[in-house]
Amino acid sequence: MSPIGREEAARRAAEELLKSPYERESLPDMLLRHFNQFLGDLADAAFGNGPVGGIVASVVILALVVAAAALVSWQLRRMSRRRGLVTGGLYGERVRTADEHRRAAERLAGEGRWSEAIQERLRAIARDLEERALVDGMPGRTADELAAEAAAALPDLAAELAAAARSFDDVTYGGVPGTSDAYATMAGLDDRLRQARPVPLAVAGEAS
Repeated sequence: MSPIGREEAARRAAEELLKSPYERESLPDMLLRHFNQFLGDLADAAFGNGPVGGIVASVVILALVVAAAALVSWQLRRMSRRRGLVTGGLYGERVRTADEHRRAAERLAGEGRWSEAIQERLRAIARDLEERALVDGMPGRTADELAAEAAAALPDLAAELAAAARSFDDVTYGGVPGTSDAYATMAGLDDRLRQARPVPLAVAGEAS
């Protein structure tokens, strides 16, 4: 049997590489294979290559676990914030001014839709406080967060703000039906807040 020349050997090698077992793998598969191999090498180093190598490998593995946990936690917070923008926050998806929320609230109240009217009136309060720079414009803010932040600038109305937040949560999440009296209370608070002036920062700092 005559020996194979260099060119023939190269041709046969190329043909062999083109066969299915050696087809080029996709990038995700290649990355996953290398990552699994890396983890396997770390595990071998941690349990079989002496104390120094084991310590180093263990530290690397721990760092990977911590990084993975941080990534998962960040993703969960991000998803929670997205849900809050739609279901847990004050405004929903559409951005309106304070006056637009007030008009919507009055229209709903005129139709006897008290729960929705209460929601819109608190949204009017929140937007008005933002427009006057008494609270920050924070996406996904809850009613309780609004009341707590507004109370720092308007401490005389802190109790009423907290009660308004509870009323909003009751009709929105608690299944409590709104009433004309509850709406009148919310509307009255809105009127008083529009006339109220924030306490000076120095006084607020001394009070806290």
